[in-house]
Amino acid sequence: MTDIGYVLLVVALIAAVYSAIAFVIGRRQGKPALVESGRNAVLAVCGLLTLCVAALLYLILTHSFQVEYIASYSSRGLPLTYLLSSLWAGNEGSVLFWAWVLSILAAIMVVQKRDVGADLVPYAGAVTMLTETFFLVLLLFVANPFRLLPFTPPDGNGLNPLLQNPGMFFHPPFLLGGYVGFTIPFAFAVSALLSNRLGDEWLVVVRRWTLVAWIMLSIGNLFGGWWAYVELGWGGYFAWDPVENASFMPWLTATAFLHSMMMQRRRGILKVWNIVLIVATFALSILGTFLTRSGVLNSVHSFASSPLLGSMYLGFIAVTLFGSLYLLYLRFPDLRSEAEMESLVSRESTFLLNNLLLVGATFAILLGTFFPIISEAVRGVKVSVGPPFFNWVNGPIFLAVVLLAGVCTLIGWRRASLKNLRHNFLWPGIAGVVLAALLFALGVRRHPVALLAFTACGFVVFTIVSELLRAAGARHRIRGENILKASWGLVTANRPRYGGYLVHIGVVLMAIGIVGSQAFNVEREATLKPGESVTVNRYVVTYDSHDEYQTQNKSTYTAALTVSNGGHFLTRLAPQKYFYADTQQTVTEVAIRSTWAEDLYVIPVGTQDDGTATFKVIVNPLVKWLWTGGTILVLGGVVAFWPNRRKAAPAPARAQGEHDGT
Repeated sequence: MTDIGYVLLVVALIAAVYSAIAFVIGRRQGKPALVESGRNAVLAVCGLLTLCVAALLYLILTHSFQVEYIASYSSRGLPLTYLLSSLWAGNEGSVLFWAWVLSILAAIMVVQKRDVGADLVPYAGAVTMLTETFFLVLLLFVANPFRLLPFTPPDGNGLNPLLQNPGMFFHPPFLLGGYVGFTIPFAFAVSALLSNRLGDEWLVVVRRWTLVAWIMLSIGNLFGGWWAYVELGWGGYFAWDPVENASFMPWLTATAFLHSMMMQRRRGILKVWNIVLIVATFALSILGTFLTRSGVLNSVHSFASSPLLGSMYLGFIAVTLFGSLYLLYLRFPDLRSEAEMESLVSRESTFLLNNLLLVGATFAILLGTFFPIISEAVRGVKVSVGPPFFNWVNGPIFLAVVLLAGVCTLIGWRRASLKNLRHNFLWPGIAGVVLAALLFALGVRRHPVALLAFTACGFVVFTIVSELLRAAGARHRIRGENILKASWGLVTANRPRYGGYLVHIGVVLMAIGIVGSQAFNVEREATLKPGESVTVNRYVVTYDSHDEYQTQNKSTYTAALTVSNGGHFLTRLAPQKYFYADTQQTVTEVAIRSTWAEDLYVIPVGTQDDGTATFKVIVNPLVKWLWTGGTILVLGGVVAFWPNRRKAAPAPARAQGEHDGT
């Protein structure tokens, strides 16, 4: 089976190279038969890699520990769910998963019937297959998942205990799917440059592809944050870790691209900017895979380091950037804007400012992430950049982005009149001022940043609700529908627009959760004997008892805690610690009581022979709003992705109108 898997990779590499060549020659020489042959080769690559993945899964499920990869990341004692997740748990498997998902997306791309962009497919297919070739070369010569050991161990090392969590079953495949998904928009952008078809055609094609990748990356990041919160036992969900930053940066640039493509489609502007954004998004996606595998930066999320693999990723990124920017340089005269911004007070200006802020945040994160390497190269001393830097720089940026989400909802295209501004912003502005006064009176004034952030979030919600009610009211007057039916009709008639509003509401809720948990969290560490209590805010946590027992591969310590408030019983919690003798690793299982107001988060820190135990108790306000907001954000992306009843035209009229995208 290992020989079969390796041969499948070899044949897939040959087919990918042939497909790229056939696409280019067929497109340049006008030979449809050769282009069709290239399409067939793409389907062959997809089939071959599907068989390859099936072969590796078979070896995993049959505990074929003579395969080095399987011995490293699986064991006989793993449940089926985590046996399956060992497919992407290490370098070799994750690279194979990357290549396999790309082959599926490429197959969908070439068989998809399309009214717009058919002439772009050959070059896009060639770019996709060249990317596929890179990953197949990695699999064959650097990261072979079918490499054999000189002996067959009786059992494998198993999966890292920290990864044996539902969040880590979903986090890596969605994250990788998001990374891979940006290959298709990048390929169409390069195809547009190569074929000099630089109008709106390629944007029409890539919009939904970009949304799919953006949604998957959003889900991957959410699952990653949730895993860190419930599994790592430190009370947070995002620590500005290098690998966390690597998955956040392409999300930021993709978000900017989804906004700026509307500018080109509606006004014919920002054509160069759109090319740059999608190239940057793809390059940052490859950079994310580089950071997890190269070992250049320390991270709890990293795979085993491989300098050769890291060097090849850097080379691929360099070739990608140089080739794309060179093509952009050649086509620069043909990418002139068709219009100019007529006013700073317009939807165009808010979108542009939003883009500049998102790209600025990306640059700041990139600089902070790689600053240790830069400082070591310049001064010979590795200087780490911690969360305070990222929070200090990016906090104001993200607050401005949230505020702009409300402004762009109500401001008009081209040039907003004073009457328009007064009419649209009067009531949301009054509501925002009232909210600020209420929060001030409730004591939020002790945290000025939180007061400002909550007020901005409230203002955005008021603007979206105001816009929805205004549009629903107009539909009610025209069609006689009730408000609920009119609102639903608006959403179904223009899913991109109202899906975008839903995304903005999700972002607002996430911002409320992040600000609340950062500004108002309280923590206390206490060493208790059975029967003793610790008070944190309004909670009284009593240590009742503990239990210890041994299973086949680990020792388990469980504490029994009672939580009360003012003498009233609330709940019982049971935080745990696991010790794995074979790996000498200790894993903490936190206990969480979650409400809409706050989370009570208990971490077992240490124990003594006499039953005394040390606990860290944290009160994290509004964390549930973060997960709820993330879910709404993803739902909004799905709504925006879902096709309208009417088909989108490739080049809508360049005229003032309503916001038609997310």
